[in-house]
Amino acid sequence: MDRHVVARADEIGPGERKLVHVRGRAVVLFNVDGEFFAILDRCPHQGGSLCEGRLTGLVTSKEPGQYEYSHRGAVIRCPWHAWEFDIRTGQSWCEPGRIRVKSFKTEVQAGAGLVQGPYVAETFPVTRDGDYVVIEA
Repeated sequence: MDRHVVARADEIGPGERKLVHVRGRAVVLFNVDGEFFAILDRCPHQGGSLCEGRLTGLVTSKEPGQYEYSHRGAVIRCPWHAWEFDIRTGQSWCEPGRIRVKSFKTEVQAGAGLVQGPYVAETFPVTRDGDYVVIEA
């Protein structure tokens, strides 16, 4: 699979998101407490933009009156019909066995290795000696 540099890590603070484009597809990049996750910007229900959705958590209950809040900041709610997806996996909380949004593997890498391309121009050390510029070749 091809790899694509889509943003600097410091552009997206914790709890924030950024819409990027990869091979003509809109992808939402999320920062959850310093971890980055990416999903397709299209709800599988009717195509709503997940980038426009509300970032929330998951409320579950084992019995009446007992509630547990988990996945804080890792659940995106579609702005059209409120379908919810775990941004870490793409899993739907509406129909987890059948529906999911496409997720993408993400990683943060040091910039020097990514910025420097495979082609490097030949360089020469340059010094100044009195009134003359000297190139060592």
